[in-house]
Amino acid sequence: MSELSPSSPFLSVIIPVWNEAAGIVDTLQSLQSLRQAGHELIIVDGGSDDGTVGLARPYCDQVLVSSPGRALQMNEGARRALGDWLLFLHADTQLPPDGLAHLEGLPGADCAWGRFDVRLSGDRWLFRVIARFMNLRSRLTGICTGDQGIFVRRDVFEALGGYRPLPLMEDVELSRRLCLVSRPRCIPSPVTTDSRRWEKGGVWRTMLLMWQLRWRFWRGESPEALASLWRRDVRRVE
Repeated sequence: MSELSPSSPFLSVIIPVWNEAAGIVDTLQSLQSLRQAGHELIIVDGGSDDGTVGLARPYCDQVLVSSPGRALQMNEGARRALGDWLLFLHADTQLPPDGLAHLEGLPGADCAWGRFDVRLSGDRWLFRVIARFMNLRSRLTGICTGDQGIFVRRDVFEALGGYRPLPLMEDVELSRRLCLVSRPRCIPSPVTTDSRRWEKGGVWRTMLLMWQLRWRFWRGESPEALASLWRRDVRRVE
């Protein structure tokens, strides 16, 4: 594990991106108070060709480039991070106003890892129901997904070898291994995840697809096969 200097940040926020020009500035602007408090913000680009890197650079402490793939990008960010806590955040997800206060309280909470509750943007009542079931499922099983803002102590992440290089379900697989260390700490203040994919793909269809992917992963189907199914659906709604 890397030695942290006395001036090193307590927290490193790692955001994997690929062609996120439409929303990356809004996401990063919402995190500037975190940087002003002395924490670190890292973007890891997987080969964007829409100007994402140039837009992100003024708002970050580090802008890295890695091979494409969310797991590979997050591992690269963790490898270069200086903080003793790592927060993995999706580019379309924003922390709650009191998110930093919760994170800064972690060292005294005897905590190894955890996640936030989640809410979906948009006013549809069904989004509130979906988010409630996502949070309940996570509390019951301990399994977390990336849009819930997974945070983990750096030494624990490194001891487990980081994310497995999977094309899909890398967050579920990591949280399974983290559950062997401890149950996750659940922060009830929700992060807000953009609901645009749910809107474009159809709420019920997207929900059924996600349940199907998790079920098939639990049954042992390869992440490569599931990623192929996911990509076909993404192309369908684009």
